[in-house]
Amino acid sequence: MYPTISDPLLHHLLPGNDFSLPHLLLLLSGILAICCWAWLLLAQKKTSPSLPPGPAGLPLVGNLPFLDPELHTYFAALARTYGPVLKLQLGKKLGVIVTSPATAREVLKDNDVIFANRDVPIAGRAASYGGSDIVWTPYGPEWRMLRKVCVLKMLSNHTLDSVYDLRRREVRKTVGYFKVRAGSPVNVGEQMFLTVLNVITSMLWGGTVQGEERESLGADFRQVVSDMTELLGKPNVSDFYPGLARFDFQGIEKRMKGLGKRFDGIFEKMIAQRLRMERDGQSECKDFLQFLLELKDEEDAKTPLTMTGLKALLMDMVVGGTDTSSNTVEFAMAEILNKPSVLSKIQNELETVVGKDNIAEESHIPKLSYLHAVMKESLRLHPALPLLVPHCPSATCTVGGYTVPKGSRVFINVWAIHRDPSIWSDPLEFNPERFLHDKGDYSGNDFNYFPFGSGRRICAGIAMAERMVLYSLATLLHSFDWKLPEGEKMDLREQFGIVLKKKMPLVAIPSPRFSDPRLYE
Repeated sequence: MYPTISDPLLHHLLPGNDFSLPHLLLLLSGILAICCWAWLLLAQKKTSPSLPPGPAGLPLVGNLPFLDPELHTYFAALARTYGPVLKLQLGKKLGVIVTSPATAREVLKDNDVIFANRDVPIAGRAASYGGSDIVWTPYGPEWRMLRKVCVLKMLSNHTLDSVYDLRRREVRKTVGYFKVRAGSPVNVGEQMFLTVLNVITSMLWGGTVQGEERESLGADFRQVVSDMTELLGKPNVSDFYPGLARFDFQGIEKRMKGLGKRFDGIFEKMIAQRLRMERDGQSECKDFLQFLLELKDEEDAKTPLTMTGLKALLMDMVVGGTDTSSNTVEFAMAEILNKPSVLSKIQNELETVVGKDNIAEESHIPKLSYLHAVMKESLRLHPALPLLVPHCPSATCTVGGYTVPKGSRVFINVWAIHRDPSIWSDPLEFNPERFLHDKGDYSGNDFNYFPFGSGRRICAGIAMAERMVLYSLATLLHSFDWKLPEGEKMDLREQFGIVLKKKMPLVAIPSPRFSDPRLYE
């Protein structure tokens, strides 16, 4: 028989009239265990890294009222004060900005899997059929399937080689357009957007914009894509206060859905037309749409492609491939025209490699080392996605000695890294020669220079962008001399969006360089 405790106080505290020694020991052990756990938790809290530094915010709203619309320059200015890893409290969302090669490496390489997800904004969901595309889909089997479809079928070197004639045809049409308007101002970016759009839509479903419709529809398409990318880069209250999302105070979701419907109508029309042709036994197309429809019907696919996923991929190609490439050409042309010595070197190289009385072809591109350097330098100063696409850690981790909590919105300011004076000499100077000696590439392994991102979510369209931009620049600069309208000065200011663009469109006057009209056919 165990001894008992009959203290009157315990009789009130514990059930029963008697409390045995084993019960007491068990109670004391539990209390001790709880104390130890609390002590360990407190010790861990004291020893775990703190959150990154950052500017003080206001109650409830944090730093939201102080955000500058030009986020890439605003974040760069904050980094000069608070260091390469800093935080902003964006309503209920914690934003973390990374602004150095070392910390970018930690996010995109050392902790690649943890940061492989996206913090999907409301605008992104509205534009991509609920986030069903390759940009916003969470890392996992579905994303790997979408990536494989894009990289192996649509954007592989083999596929791109097979549609060179298509790219050539569209670029030659643009040459003809500029030849007819020689001596008059032309909107370079708008025409390059239309060129890229026709290339991509031809690869997708074989359709191109022809005749008089070319100019008006191209401008309309460009405005829609520009509006979409602007909304994607705009701070949205609905993202930072999920409870308020249903009110859509800024109207961003409504506007994005409206823009998305314009493209969805085109996709529905093309899909219906293709399915009708199949039923009538008339379909002999081997374009991307045909491949996707066949893939969707595969019953034994481990990760099936839905019709929603199919249309989301079409949206990625049209929106993601057009604005980025055409803006890159426009920035490069602006920098080149602003520096006549660079233009002269490019044209001398083209005359040596291509020949003065010959048409530039993609087969010439590998030999145009200076032109390659020009593209790389333009992307250094004006990366297509200045903050890349925001990442979202799936677990709390450490970056730069600071804690980055699970679910944060992480921005990589590649624009600021590319202009860091501790990395680049005369960083604001457009100097292609720096890439003649330093053979920078787009692989994402060099965190001093990674305009297309790095890691698992690196841009899937690098090969397409490189071919389109280099071939377009070679053709435009070999076929024409260019100058600004009388009295105009070059304006190189940027306008922030998820895709960076020139604040003022590049309007320039082309003059044919060759007397043989056959070179402009």
